[in-house]
Amino acid sequence: MTKPLTNVTSFARTSGLAGTIRVPGDKSISHRALMFGALAIGETRVQGLLEGEDVLNTAKAMRALGASVERVEGPSGVSWVVRGRGVGGLLEPDGVLDMGNSGTGARLLTGLLASHAMTAVITGDDSLRSRPMGRVVEPLQSMGGSFVSRSGHRLPLTVIGTGDPLPIVYQSPVASAQVKSAVLLAGLQARGATTVIEPAATRDHTERMLRHFGAEVVSEPVTDRPGAVAVTLTGQPELEGSDVVVPGDPSSAAFLAVAAIITEGSDITLQSVGLNPHRIGLFETLREMGADLVMENERDEAGEPVGDLHVRSSKLKGVTVPADRAPSMIDEYPILAVAAACATGETRMEGLAELRVKESDRLAAIAAGLKVCGVSSVIEGDTLSVQGAPPGHVPGGGVVSVNMDHRIAMSFLVLGLSAERAIGIDDESAIATSYPNFLGHLTKLGAKIKKTDISLVGGGV
Repeated sequence: MTKPLTNVTSFARTSGLAGTIRVPGDKSISHRALMFGALAIGETRVQGLLEGEDVLNTAKAMRALGASVERVEGPSGVSWVVRGRGVGGLLEPDGVLDMGNSGTGARLLTGLLASHAMTAVITGDDSLRSRPMGRVVEPLQSMGGSFVSRSGHRLPLTVIGTGDPLPIVYQSPVASAQVKSAVLLAGLQARGATTVIEPAATRDHTERMLRHFGAEVVSEPVTDRPGAVAVTLTGQPELEGSDVVVPGDPSSAAFLAVAAIITEGSDITLQSVGLNPHRIGLFETLREMGADLVMENERDEAGEPVGDLHVRSSKLKGVTVPADRAPSMIDEYPILAVAAACATGETRMEGLAELRVKESDRLAAIAAGLKVCGVSSVIEGDTLSVQGAPPGHVPGGGVVSVNMDHRIAMSFLVLGLSAERAIGIDDESAIATSYPNFLGHLTKLGAKIKKTDISLVGGGV
């Protein structure tokens, strides 16, 4: 059966991406800069903030909780100025706090609210309302917070906070920076030390930024548990407003980097990208696959390592990506699957259970999208295996349903740059949650975006 789809977004097959781009600010750091600024005394000035929908929803939430959050344009560019209320000083909001599509924003906000004597309601879009919150609710209940939600601890979530949270030692069953951060944020108001023991080290933006604002945070290995890390926060610090420079988001840079790698004749530079060691698993993996990707001009800005990425088109080979690398690249598996589709041989990605609870079931979404594009893949438990083809030999010719997932949308648009036939996505709107100028940046580098009518056998996914 042939099913025509109209006004589908796709990139035409191209060659020779070239130029220099500064990708949007890191989303994880942007969320935290606004939240910590709201908890600090005095003024926090943030430069490079990601102005995507997810972060703007966090800004709205901080205003609703009594902080002043202003966007200021000046001679040196745009800054966001936050005037905080101090630890424990947030006010009960008048209305529901809508976090849109942001799991990070919702889970960190839950930790903040649980440690304030107030009642507040958090909600989000259809995708966010389907995602589990229980992994955050469980430890926060032991600290004194109370919660009312739909089945499975799904949003909308009513948080009944306590003004006197208990310090705890929490052994997290999953390696999740969001869980760790929610507990630490609640621990800011506790009398004593709050410790989170995670089975493997996760991104440490919360710890770095808390130190930057004046809190005492110690991270150390757990002697009798190989790979486990204990993070301890001393409660009731006085956070002081501080300037924050948000580096470019490595998760956003990943899409342009892979686009250059799989597009013949490409040579691009991505400026001021965050190179936190807990965030660069994808770049390490791409280099193992044979990518010509070099980190240059490495430096430190506001406690975070930063550098420029120089990326050229490359011939890739399949590799095995071990499960212990997943925490450092959990958001990048969709675009890694695109690179794997253009590599010679098989790429195995292990330990992907966390992908099932993202904006969509990303593991299933990746496999479904690859199938539409004519690429063979197999899911075995929490392992995804992709059988690659040289760049330019991915069949393409399909439209991928993105299911409100921005990373699925961007990944399959990138694959279309080197496919034999156009690859479209059925909805580009989700991209604005994390990378509002994604299409514009790729166009600047030489890609040709188009809206077209595509006829598909079977109608795609």
